[in-house]
Amino acid sequence: MLKNKIPSSGISIPVIGMGTYRNLNVDMEPAILANRVELLKEFFALGGAMLDSSPMYGSSEQVIGYCLKQLGYPKTLFSTTKVWTKGQQAGVDQMRQSMQYWGLKQFDLMQIHNLVDWKTHLRTLRDWKEQGLIKHIGITTSHGRNHSELTEILEKEPFDFVQLTYNIRDREVERRLLPLATDKGMAVIVNRPFNGLFGYTKGKPLPAYAGEINCRSWAQFYLKFAISHPAVTCAIPATSKIKHLRDNMVAGTGILPDAKMRKEMIKSFSQYL
Repeated sequence: MLKNKIPSSGISIPVIGMGTYRNLNVDMEPAILANRVELLKEFFALGGAMLDSSPMYGSSEQVIGYCLKQLGYPKTLFSTTKVWTKGQQAGVDQMRQSMQYWGLKQFDLMQIHNLVDWKTHLRTLRDWKEQGLIKHIGITTSHGRNHSELTEILEKEPFDFVQLTYNIRDREVERRLLPLATDKGMAVIVNRPFNGLFGYTKGKPLPAYAGEINCRSWAQFYLKFAISHPAVTCAIPATSKIKHLRDNMVAGTGILPDAKMRKEMIKSFSQYL
């Protein structure tokens, strides 16, 4: 698995992580939990590290905690969640609840989810970082929302991470946010790297040049495009199927496309729009 460094800390993390919005938001039933334990076991076995969650994601944090306990808390885990509420004390309570669900005393990354009450939470996160309760501070948006406000925030405030939507179709962040993250020394997490893309290319053959970048599926094609942008640190696709997980993880190995091939990839995809 290829790795990228977090600019602010120098820590290296794998380029493919895992989102948990729907795939781990499941009933706490033995058979379902056993399946998710196997899913995360395979994720870590294939070189994964970052699990990204949020209190917004239903039971996902409780499921993560259960799975981590069953797996003996893998040493490679890069724990990532969010604060998603209004008010200072409500934020503190929510983050402590997340720690309890995960079974952790420290998070590798705590993010302000979709900019909600970001000024209030940023003060708390800075205090928590000084106390050693979190290692990195981040802020997120998704679905292409709030880009203007996020740009203004990143221009004024230092963050270790920014998380945003980016894929071969949704490339608006290339204009300002990705260059800004680079200029400010922020790591970038890509959410929604697929975002409906399979509907355009289902049943279509991969371009002939795909083999040049060790690409054997459309999932790998889309992920390799996302993680090959120089500003991107990692992507967090989500799946509940081990077969798809393995396919996704392969995208983080081998050769990544250069700037010239990225243009070819955009051209190839555009013919299906």
